[in-house]
Amino acid sequence: MSGHGRGRRWAVVAALVAVLCALPAVVAALPADDADVAAADLRDAVLASGGVGFSGYAVSAGGLSLPVSDQLPAVADLLSDRVQLRVWWRGEDEHRVDVVGAAGETGVHTDPAGTWTWEYESATAERTGPAPLTLPAPPDLVPASLGRRLLSEAGDDELARIGARRVAGRDALGLRLVPAAAASSVARVDVWADAATGLPLAVEVLAEGATMPALDTRFLDLDLAVPPAGVVAFDPPPGARVRQGADPGGLLREAADRALSPGRLPAELAGLPRRTLEGAPEAVGLYGRGVTLLAVAPVPGRLAAGVRSALAAAPDAVRDERGTRIAAGPLGLMLVDAPGAGTFLLTGTVDLDALADAAAALTGAPS
Repeated sequence: MSGHGRGRRWAVVAALVAVLCALPAVVAALPADDADVAAADLRDAVLASGGVGFSGYAVSAGGLSLPVSDQLPAVADLLSDRVQLRVWWRGEDEHRVDVVGAAGETGVHTDPAGTWTWEYESATAERTGPAPLTLPAPPDLVPASLGRRLLSEAGDDELARIGARRVAGRDALGLRLVPAAAASSVARVDVWADAATGLPLAVEVLAEGATMPALDTRFLDLDLAVPPAGVVAFDPPPGARVRQGADPGGLLREAADRALSPGRLPAELAGLPRRTLEGAPEAVGLYGRGVTLLAVAPVPGRLAAGVRSALAAAPDAVRDERGTRIAAGPLGLMLVDAPGAGTFLLTGTVDLDALADAAAALTGAPS
């Protein structure tokens, strides 16, 4: 009898362990409570969530097969792979995001004076200051910051509610953004915001004609408490290799010195108005609004050849008298040779026809 008693006790223990292991999946599957919140009001709540502190674990899956990996390997990896993020967020200018991958771990520590990037395996710390021109970085993939950025210029007529779901064990209210601009290559952006705070918990971006997200980032675990300052702050440890990070806009400024004069960039491209890009060279243009943006930037000669070859080698490249252009999900890229003005890279969330129209306007060729 004692043997049977022990067997029953172990069976009970095993059952409890199984239940505990299944709890996260069960909680995630629970129906979410929706709320009677208008789309515009939910957008406003998302934009007001910038002061919410938190820590958590997020996963981002990118489907952008960028053809310029030789020039921008870190950016290509960030936007085309599955990335695991550990996040400690005290504010927009005080946070830490650790990227965990098969090759190692990298910590990005942001403070009001700039950013420290700490590569654990090589014991290398890189310091960069604030700049108007920056490449995508791990903090940009955190659902909270990405959701706010994508909704920051959304008009009321572009928004609709899409119910609710559970994200990271919390009720999240759904908000869909469908861009109004005809040139946009983005079909929709879905943001799932915490019902209590407005904090974006998940973001999905779909390109026109696609059935799978080009970018899907979401929290798996979240603690809505301000993390300690000591967890976010960074000082290079003894023995670390310390270097100054390159100015991400340096190459653009170098090329801009030999490029179009400020008056040569048109006030509108592909039906999109030019907007101010404070601190950037005058020869760099940014056009559009919200999630529909087109950037025009001069490319130094030593990089233009590599970019041109990469674009031409893309299997879905479109080639005609206006140049070679490709689409990587919702992101379009095109290299344009403007007579007497140099070479320019056109890139943004616009379709290939919009890129061709912009190229024609820059070069004077028939559209």
